[in-house]
Amino acid sequence: MTDIGSVYERLADRLASTPNGFMRSKKGTDLRLLAKMYTPEEAALAVHMHLTREDVAEIAARAGVDPKAAHQTLKGMARKGLLTVGRGKEGLAFGLLPFIVGSYEESLPYLDQEMAQLFEELVQETRGEGMLAPGPAIQRIIPVQESVDAEVDVLPYEAVSALLDQSKSFGVRECICRKQKSLVGEPCQYPHFNCVNFAPVEGAFANLDYVQEVTKEEALRILREAEEAGLVHTVYNQQESIHYICNCCPCCCGIMRGIVEFGTMHALARSDFLAVVDGDQCTACESCIERCHFGALSVPGDVCVVDPERCMGCGLCVSACPSDALHLVRRPAEEQAPPPEDRRAWMEERAAARGVPLQEML
Repeated sequence: MTDIGSVYERLADRLASTPNGFMRSKKGTDLRLLAKMYTPEEAALAVHMHLTREDVAEIAARAGVDPKAAHQTLKGMARKGLLTVGRGKEGLAFGLLPFIVGSYEESLPYLDQEMAQLFEELVQETRGEGMLAPGPAIQRIIPVQESVDAEVDVLPYEAVSALLDQSKSFGVRECICRKQKSLVGEPCQYPHFNCVNFAPVEGAFANLDYVQEVTKEEALRILREAEEAGLVHTVYNQQESIHYICNCCPCCCGIMRGIVEFGTMHALARSDFLAVVDGDQCTACESCIERCHFGALSVPGDVCVVDPERCMGCGLCVSACPSDALHLVRRPAEEQAPPPEDRRAWMEERAAARGVPLQEML
């Protein structure tokens, strides 16, 4: 293996050891994909980085490179969305971003046909293994609020409106999953520009060319339109510090495809809600079947039947029912799985489930 190949092999190992994980290829597809994202110099620094932000001097010392050169490289990596950046003890501090959710989503400005094809080949070759690992999942579903019975309490991390109420700036960007599939010649029917970002500070998206600033009202309208189009709301699988809402389709979303395409039901965490049918109202019209992406509904007779094992609690079937025969109720306590409280708790649970040593990444 060449020195360049060796660098990307080590970077792939580093990303695979994060709680999020990384899809490894026996054909080298993963290395070719990383080479589209990282220069050899960037990869050589990334293999020595932790998820927790550190000062440049610490990173440079581990990598055995000049701190001034490292500083310039790290700033360039941050501009490409490969790292997190903030204030440290001695100036800027940098932390490694996982692949998904992380550096891959931030590749939106430079994702091209070759990179999109490599990603598709990697997904098909690995079937998401290494990323779609057993619990807790990277993403979770939050339901369409209007689909939940009025008397049911909805917790703040389960409600679209509550998530946005905590924020002061809002933005919308193109869905990278639908862009990727379009680039490989498989465009889908769903709208592309509805990945909603939000932040607790004003002006968070002012200097990002690939994010359009919108008002809170516009963000809510975009989310309603996504629901009407049949897209599923998903967020990071934690209770606190959520800063985006994806609107996912079954044909393009890298995580939803784990369920729909590969049958990996644990790829995406379901909400704690379940669709139920009012038999007196149901007309067996089958409108809900067309709306459900997870194969949870059937009409074997005169009334719709819900498979609780396949129902993800998204609520799209409710809004599609012309006779108001469907609604969401909270699952029994023994079937509920509240998400980890925060990012640290999620990482600890995920690292334990995957058998990777978290402390080596922090």
